Amino acid sequence: MEPTLVEGDRVLVRYDGRVEPGRVVVARFPDGVVAVKRALHEEVHHSGAPAWLLASDNAGAAGARRAPVRASEVLAVVVLRVWPRPGRVRRTRV
Repeated sequence: MEPTLVEGDRVLVRYDGRVEPGRVVVARFPDGVVAVKRALHEEVHHSGAPAWLLASDNAGAAGARRAPVRASEVLAVVVLRVWPRPGRVRRTRV
């Protein structure tokens, strides 16, 4: 999810949050991976169930684009980053 989030960031999530296009969410993918992604838009899963197309903010990253995920597998909506505090300068590891 770089540049929005980087490894080690801690986030506050809302499990009953409303998913909307552009929101950052936590979702379980069919292979069992739980990941943080951005909700792009709603669509219909090949099973006929409601689904969300999710993507990473880093288009060049592996797994940046994924197949639609059933809406029931979108577990939570990210509310805010709590650590490091928003606005705090991040140090880059070399």
